[in-house]
Amino acid sequence: MNVWRVVLRVAAAVALIAYPVFVWLGLSSGSPRTVALVLLAVMAPAMLLRRRSGAQAAVKSLAIVPITILVVLGVAAVLDGEQWILWTPVATNAVLLFAFASTLRAGSTPMIERFARLQQKELDAGKVAWCRAWTWGWCAFFVGNGATAAALATWAERSWWALYNGMICYALIGLMALGEFVLRRRRFPHLRQRNRRADATAHDASTDAAPDRTRS
Repeated sequence: MNVWRVVLRVAAAVALIAYPVFVWLGLSSGSPRTVALVLLAVMAPAMLLRRRSGAQAAVKSLAIVPITILVVLGVAAVLDGEQWILWTPVATNAVLLFAFASTLRAGSTPMIERFARLQQKELDAGKVAWCRAWTWGWCAFFVGNGATAAALATWAERSWWALYNGMICYALIGLMALGEFVLRRRRFPHLRQRNRRADATAHDASTDAAPDRTRS
């Protein structure tokens, strides 16, 4: 992989994660247009490279998320509007809600099931139902998270907006993912056994290869 692609992707990831803090600091000392243009300059090249490189068919529907971010930032730069920047998390949650909810319609594969099948091609009825339930759960999360971001963008101080969107919401996402992981292991205990067997097989393979490396 080209080193510049790696640098651009890392920079975009950092900008995306630190976006609220950067916005808070930038709006305190500069214009909304300047903040939006800097974010676009950092994030746009990496997002375009990622889109050109292709993605798993299972998650292609999520490509609309970075496009939405770039569009909102572009409007903020043109209009020099602070509210457009502050409402970026709201737009992101709305797009994620649409992407997840649209996979719950009849005849479609729920989003979480798409992620699950990237690791395990065949899923039994229990796992399919589990994936559907957690897709609903993430839809509820996006509704609550987006509503909170909208309320903070409308009525709260910028520091509170930055604290929630730059720290608290990431902690909530982590707790949601961790909770699903723990509950999944309890609901499907055979997954733990399969992981142990896979680890044991990998360990045996590395042990068998060690004498060959020594002889060579």
